[in-house]
Amino acid sequence: MPLDATMLARLQFAFTVTFHIIFPAFTIGLSAFIATLLGRYLITGEERIKRLARYWTKIFAVSFAMGVVSGIVLSYQFGTNWSRFSVVVGNTIGPLIGYEVLTAFFLEATFLGIMLFGWNRVSDRLHFISALMVAIGTAISAFWILSANSWMQYPTGHEVRNGIAYPVDWWQIIFNPTFPFRLAHMVTAAYLTTAVVVIAVGARHLLADRFPDQSRTMIKMGLALTLILAPAQLVIGDLHGLATARYQPAKLAAMEGHWPAREVAPLVLFGIPNEKAERNDWEIAIPRLGSFIITHDWNGVYPGLKSFAPDERPPVLPVFFAFRLMVAIGMFLIALAFWGGVQWWRGRLFEDRLWLKVASWSWPLGFVAIVAGWMVTEIGRQPWIATGILRTADARSPVAAETVAITLALFVVVYGIVFTMGIRYINLLVNKGPDPEATADPRGVPNRPLSAAEDAVRDASQQGA
Repeated sequence: MPLDATMLARLQFAFTVTFHIIFPAFTIGLSAFIATLLGRYLITGEERIKRLARYWTKIFAVSFAMGVVSGIVLSYQFGTNWSRFSVVVGNTIGPLIGYEVLTAFFLEATFLGIMLFGWNRVSDRLHFISALMVAIGTAISAFWILSANSWMQYPTGHEVRNGIAYPVDWWQIIFNPTFPFRLAHMVTAAYLTTAVVVIAVGARHLLADRFPDQSRTMIKMGLALTLILAPAQLVIGDLHGLATARYQPAKLAAMEGHWPAREVAPLVLFGIPNEKAERNDWEIAIPRLGSFIITHDWNGVYPGLKSFAPDERPPVLPVFFAFRLMVAIGMFLIALAFWGGVQWWRGRLFEDRLWLKVASWSWPLGFVAIVAGWMVTEIGRQPWIATGILRTADARSPVAAETVAITLALFVVVYGIVFTMGIRYINLLVNKGPDPEATADPRGVPNRPLSAAEDAVRDASQQGA
């Protein structure tokens, strides 16, 4: 069977973006957490809070570096594998990505060095401001990237001349109708994911009876944020779903596994979408509930997959299951937060070893939900790479399928090695825990603690990483 160059190019981009997205999402949340810790230290002067901030800054440094490295590859793929995409929509997408570099990246680059190396070299106030600027920079980066992606989902503010999209109204381009909900959903997911990781790390150390004071602080701060963000994400997700129903009805139909053109829809709890037969096999559903959730009317109807020509429908199976995986994780995190909140209110949070064990193993769930959400977003947009402007099959570069296959194989090998080492090292930093006391300067200067970056290098040499 001949190789499909378009599918291989899509798999290559999907593979690299899946590795990439988990690190920016983590650094968005982690930079805000570190800034919060440094602000708290600035107010209270508690040394344990400062040591906790140093601990997470080392983890942030490695995560940030891995995010930058994996992100560079994606930008090159626009030219190597998707040159037609760059030609057709580059007038719009190019400036949006450029704005991200000019605002977010320059802001992060300016203050990142102070955040990583400024421990006891600059004032506590300046150190806090640097961490705050990095946190703001990561959020601004999310703003521009999601604006560009949202425009691809539902393009506005442009005109097409000779097959090329030209910007007409930048306000409509940047703030297109799907953007506010997509931005809120993604940024909340990043903060929520980080909060769960912080809880899990605190629970892991507390179960091992290590760093009890810092562990309790991590659990309390992470749980407090999760109690707010987990239910809030449910509301934001509902609003995002309503916007999807309005602006991307084919994607919504695939998410819900809804086939009939105009019928009251059940809520499909489980099923196996059968695209050939245009139905769900082994379906388990609750009558009318799907219509109520989507239209807020028990008798409401919305377009099903049969309302669209077969070549206008996204692949149903991955969208259907990725959406359910994301929702299931969200409901689990709400339950975990509620359980922890009740125990906290009863004064038994740190004695409930079952909750601590469940929490300690929950750290990957946010990342899985983010990847699942991006699968829904990107696969659900198919067959379009820029809806109504350019189909994915027409956006590919004239590169031989064999060449794409070879580079994909190389990416798998290189990413497998590099990211295995990086994640292993992050795990070593997590297990090491906060420093109990200041560390001497390796150059012999007395009473000068190592910076977070120097700590990371030292730990790597000691661990053989």
